[in-house]
Amino acid sequence: MGLEVCVPGPFLLLLVALCACARGLGPEPDQLFLPPPGWVSLGRVGPNELLSLTFALKQQNLQQLQQLVQDVSDPGSPRYGKYLTLEDVAALVRPSALTLSTVHKWLLAAGAQDCQTVITEDFLTCQMTVQQAEQLLPGAEFHRFVGRLGGGRVVRSPRPYSLPGALAAHVDFVGGLHRFPQASSLQQRPGPKLDVEDSLGLHLGVTPSVIRERYNLTAQDVGSGSSNNSQACAQFLEQYFHDADLEEFMKLFGKSFPHKVSVSRVVGQQGHGRAGLEASLDVQYLMSAGANISTWVYSSPGRHEAQEPFLQWLLLLSNESSLPLVHTVSYGDDEDSLSAAYLNRVNAELMKAAARGLTLLFASGDSGAGCFSGPKGHTFRPSFPASSPYVTTVGGTSFQNPFKVTEEIVDYISGGGFSNIFPRPQYQDEAVSHFLGSSTHLPPSQYYNASGRAYPDVAALSDGYWVVSNHMPIPWVSGTSASTPVFGGLLSLVNEHRLLNGRPPLGFLNPRLYSMQGSGLFDVTQGCHLACLDDVVGGRGFCSKTGWDPVTGWGTPNYPALLKALLDP
Repeated sequence: MGLEVCVPGPFLLLLVALCACARGLGPEPDQLFLPPPGWVSLGRVGPNELLSLTFALKQQNLQQLQQLVQDVSDPGSPRYGKYLTLEDVAALVRPSALTLSTVHKWLLAAGAQDCQTVITEDFLTCQMTVQQAEQLLPGAEFHRFVGRLGGGRVVRSPRPYSLPGALAAHVDFVGGLHRFPQASSLQQRPGPKLDVEDSLGLHLGVTPSVIRERYNLTAQDVGSGSSNNSQACAQFLEQYFHDADLEEFMKLFGKSFPHKVSVSRVVGQQGHGRAGLEASLDVQYLMSAGANISTWVYSSPGRHEAQEPFLQWLLLLSNESSLPLVHTVSYGDDEDSLSAAYLNRVNAELMKAAARGLTLLFASGDSGAGCFSGPKGHTFRPSFPASSPYVTTVGGTSFQNPFKVTEEIVDYISGGGFSNIFPRPQYQDEAVSHFLGSSTHLPPSQYYNASGRAYPDVAALSDGYWVVSNHMPIPWVSGTSASTPVFGGLLSLVNEHRLLNGRPPLGFLNPRLYSMQGSGLFDVTQGCHLACLDDVVGGRGFCSKTGWDPVTGWGTPNYPALLKALLDP
């Protein structure tokens, strides 16, 4: 949808006067704008080079949207499952006429070209030269940065930007200035030592058959192909999957159950370079756990240097009326590296998805409780969007015996903790209060915000996976990037049964999940994850216990019991 707004002469004169006045405070004064470790500046960008910047316009009726999300997601509500369409959401949150008019005219007067909006009209993405952008956003100074570890190139401003005072009430933030892409934390760990003398009945790593055995799926627990069911994963930062790798993976590991050998749709640009381990894993395990279900891949490769790939994914969600029902995302960033304006706006975007009945699953991260070293010492470091109250966050586990299908324990990398930004939502109040009140080995209270949104909500195996990437089977791949598509695929199977029985899809799962109090899940009660305490980095953070905990949530899926718990109403 193009931007077509005429600017009357008198308004243009007023606009020039506004831009000439003293700059106001930037919308993101708390955003870290210096490059993170691993990124090096190559110097200023030429004034005539083109940029693509995204303007997040102020939305309306967010409290009403929040109430609607609660109503459509709570099985005890008469509105349960009566999800909003994208058009309904747009009518609710669309920026005011004043906001739309003010921002459009400001951008046009500054020379912005080819401005594209979305159905909800709360984002504008515009092309402009570097010179125009620096005049439009006083303080900004665009440099080209290169990532030392294969992170590609981006154009960002190492200085904060500001907006004219008259625009402050109409723009949440501007994307494409400060946030750097996050590299995948997926890792290939050394395999544990195998005792050959006791090898009977052992496996040599996690494969689809191992997952199906542990989580009690039969060969018949696959999609039927007769429902309007679909699932999706998202890939960022030059992460691509290869069709040939998926085909080889299914030949090696998919012989025991019906499955698809190709994705149904790629949204965005799918590159032709080397496959990424992250993207390969996401696609292969979403399609083997949620077997025989139509699968989409959202590809935001970040080839335009000014793009923020995760932001581009959010724009896609705001511009498609028909979307897959389950989305799994392995992206995450540290809360403290993001501005409050950005965090709250992204949270609103996730709320919009929940209102539409989408199930969004995010990896909890691979740094345990995290570690931030500040002037007052260490504190734990929550991850976002894992800490959003409107997503279901997936932690990680390992087998107690890495070569046997046994009970699960905490994978020590499993991310978890408490948000420093978002308060604890009501749906998890009882579970979290019980954990805090009954745990005997909590870390010192100054390390975390006990009143914040706690995560993860659930978990699955995250250690020792086999992945095929660039035609090579790769063993012992580990991370919550693995547990997330596995759990997402199983929820897609649950949706299959719900749709075939005339019920609405699961939508935002957490209110129902916490009301179930662990029903349908294997409780994980052994192990702790990494953190930092005092002057020791790599110490113990939180530990698992009976019931919910901030390491593995409610536990890992027992598919038949989970299906029974989630099928009605």
